[in-house]
Amino acid sequence: MLILYFNNGGGSINKQISYNEFQMYVGKGYATRVVTFTDNTLDLYIAPAFVKAVFKENANKAGREPIMTTRVPSNESVNTFLEKERSVGHFRGKEEYDERSNFFSNLLWQLLPIALIIGVWLFFMRRMSGGGAMGGGSGIFNVGKSRAQLFDKGDKQQVKVTFKDVAGLAEAKQEVEEIVEFLKQPQKYTELGGKIPKGALLVGPPGTGKTLLAKAVAGEADVPFFSLSGSDFVEMFVGVGASRVRDLFKQAKEKSPCIIFIDEVDAVGRARGKNPSMGGNDERENTLNQLLTEMDGFGTNSGIIVLAATNRVDILDKALLRAGRFDRQISVDLPDLNERKEIFQVHLTPIKIDETVDIDLLARQTPGFSGADIANVCNEAALIAARHGKKKVEKQDFLDAVDRIIGGLEKKTKVMTKDERRSIAIHEAGHASVSWLLEHANPLIKVTIVPRGQALGAAWYLPEERQITTYEQMLDEICATLGGRAAEQLFIGRISSGAMNDLERVTKTVYGMIAYMGMSEKLPNLCYYNADPYSFNRPYSERTAELIDEEAKRIIAEQYNRAKQLLTDNKEKHNALADLLIKNEVIFAEDVERLFGKRPWSSRLEDILEETETAEEAAVLAKSLSEPTAEADAETKTETETNIEETPSSEKESSDDTKSETTEIHESTK
Repeated sequence: MLILYFNNGGGSINKQISYNEFQMYVGKGYATRVVTFTDNTLDLYIAPAFVKAVFKENANKAGREPIMTTRVPSNESVNTFLEKERSVGHFRGKEEYDERSNFFSNLLWQLLPIALIIGVWLFFMRRMSGGGAMGGGSGIFNVGKSRAQLFDKGDKQQVKVTFKDVAGLAEAKQEVEEIVEFLKQPQKYTELGGKIPKGALLVGPPGTGKTLLAKAVAGEADVPFFSLSGSDFVEMFVGVGASRVRDLFKQAKEKSPCIIFIDEVDAVGRARGKNPSMGGNDERENTLNQLLTEMDGFGTNSGIIVLAATNRVDILDKALLRAGRFDRQISVDLPDLNERKEIFQVHLTPIKIDETVDIDLLARQTPGFSGADIANVCNEAALIAARHGKKKVEKQDFLDAVDRIIGGLEKKTKVMTKDERRSIAIHEAGHASVSWLLEHANPLIKVTIVPRGQALGAAWYLPEERQITTYEQMLDEICATLGGRAAEQLFIGRISSGAMNDLERVTKTVYGMIAYMGMSEKLPNLCYYNADPYSFNRPYSERTAELIDEEAKRIIAEQYNRAKQLLTDNKEKHNALADLLIKNEVIFAEDVERLFGKRPWSSRLEDILEETETAEEAAVLAKSLSEPTAEADAETKTETETNIEETPSSEKESSDDTKSETTEIHESTK
């Protein structure tokens, strides 16, 4: 009734009538106004003088201007009827047209968008706070809480990884083990005046085991361990990142002593911008400022050690790297030969392998592989063996897995013409021939013209893991890389696009030699390295740029001509190698050795293995010789005690025998 009161003005009532009654009331002159609506309805307004005649005993409740509502056949028929009544003088009121508006539908359309916006907002609030810190609630007000996962002693989620599960990384393990030991036995260090380090930054390429090392710390430490990622601080709302940093260190203070591990810290620790026009009120910078304050600000956070991992230490803010925040930078490098052996032994433990698998060979075949790559090799080998229905994983499965990871999937079904196959064979034989004839080129493993991935053929080498590289070694590598293009030009008479990758590598190497390493005749002992990767200004002039280009062209041209000369001098051997490659599709170093002869130079790996074997043999020989000497001394002592009461002549004979025996032992030792 309240709604009707407002709609009809002053509390007038609304009465439903038929269309005939409508015509009767209009014919009697009762109507003052007729409003026709688009939904084929109309409202008839009764003049106050005729209200009593229409409503009779209810006239007092009708109001000043009651309304009669009816449905009409059509708006045109109503218009015709009213014009007729107006002409005879029965209707002198107003005739209007309007759209019928439903109050409830209008209200719904007005409230629905607001309700939808509120619902979406609540949904995102619940999603963002759904991983609430420490298993807390998922309400709106937890959006600023830390999302760190806590591993405490005795928890069901206690990490099972220990330092024994981390193969290699001897130096890095020693550093983090010292941190764990400091937390377990602080008096060992504090007695000498030492202080607990505030932070350690694990730096290294992807896949080298930084996160695994942190898991080992969590498994070994007898203190609470908070683990989270740098992206957990980043949020779309202003101030949330800084709030989460404060909450994280607040929880850590309550659990002190403890360890906080931030994985991929570069997500929040990137260097702050120096350009004011780029905006200074960045949410990430506010989060970083709060992290800097918590790690080493006006307050003290004693007993809290922050571990962080990143593979992009060059972009971190300098204030984050200073002593007092990250006291130590622990380098987690790619594993060397011995460390790869240890990693293979760890990952081969759950795999069924046969006696043909040589871990030393696998370690030598995977230079530059990270721990994650080696784990992938072992898994890929097991999948290949299972694919062929084998009961155990064999040596060839591991070699195929290495080829699969480095070169891609083998594509034996790719259709090629005879000329294309010969062109590829000559190109790859050029690489193999030139590298075999150069002293400092990487040792050849095999050559194939079977397409893998994007490559139509490949020459597989065993890269030398050199600590330093000389100018001559780099020139030999460039010459060997250009051997494929040189072979095409010499023996086919045309060049192809197959050498694009070779030319790209050569160009990068040569420009690095000239601009960064100072290996140039015209620009000796100069390094134009720019430490700022986002700088648009080159650290040298246009004239110097021209000199760099000229020197690069000269070096590449010299090595290209050198490769052509080597191939010309060994034309028959190269062609025989190419024919063998076309026939077998895959040839190994032994096949090249039969054609070219044994290389007069040994590789760096062979030198290292030879030195290691010599040292081991010397140690075994020294040990075996020390045991007879001890036995001889014992026998001499026993014989002397037995003959202590004999005549002097007997003593002299015994002494002479002992001397001669000792002399033989010393000579054999020498």
